[in-house]
Amino acid sequence: MTPAERHAGLDGALLGKRIALYEVAKERQPERWSGATRNWQPVRVVHLNPDQHVAEKSDGKEGYLVLKNAA
Repeated sequence: MTPAERHAGLDGALLGKRIALYEVAKERQPERWSGATRNWQPVRVVHLNPDQHVAEKSDGKEGYLVLKNAA
């Protein structure tokens, strides 16, 4: 999925096609599949750096921001 496809609202249709494609492939060659297919549900919230978040530092300096590792 490209950012442009997501921005244009095409993600739902494209993911629907992928679901159908994988189900057909699984029916044709079930021996290649040991379990369920991938979860193709759309991701609604995306973060640029998911392992970091911005937290305000409480040292009295107004507007001073520090990056912290998410716990």
